Amino acid sequence: MSNVVVRPATEQDLSAAAALAGQLARLHHDTDPERFFLPDNVVEGYTWWFKRELARNGAVILVAEASTAGGAPLIVGYAYGALGERDWNLLLDEHGAVHDIYVADGERRSGVGALLLAAMLAALERLGAPRIVLSTMPTNLAAQRLFARHGFRATFIEMTRNTARGA
Repeated sequence: MSNVVVRPATEQDLSAAAALAGQLARLHHDTDPERFFLPDNVVEGYTWWFKRELARNGAVILVAEASTAGGAPLIVGYAYGALGERDWNLLLDEHGAVHDIYVADGERRSGVGALLLAAMLAALERLGAPRIVLSTMPTNLAAQRLFARHGFRATFIEMTRNTARGA
């Protein structure tokens, strides 16, 4: 792993984080296009969304910044999470949620994801989250192993069925 620092995102980081979020959205859509929509202008949409979230209490956006050979820092991953209220539909009490963790292709399996996850868990705990939840695609076994190493257990499986209207 190159020299990587995980830190809170600033407004100047949002376009780089949004570009990574766009890659994550494309990955989800490519894996199951009937479940995950891919909006037009996905990077611009995430830039708008992250700017809004950056100003919201209870939201956390982190970036993983690597040093490059030339000395210029490069955003190689991001994490996005937030506090959530009691949800009667899910029977989920107040919680923190890790919504996204994504690491650029060249930095995968180098420990960046673990650094982002540990920093996100610490940030959500500092905000008072009594429990933290996340979701992962069933095929993403590497992520599931990472999450299990950090104390997560499987508690919910989402299943999707398209209707004739959705076909």
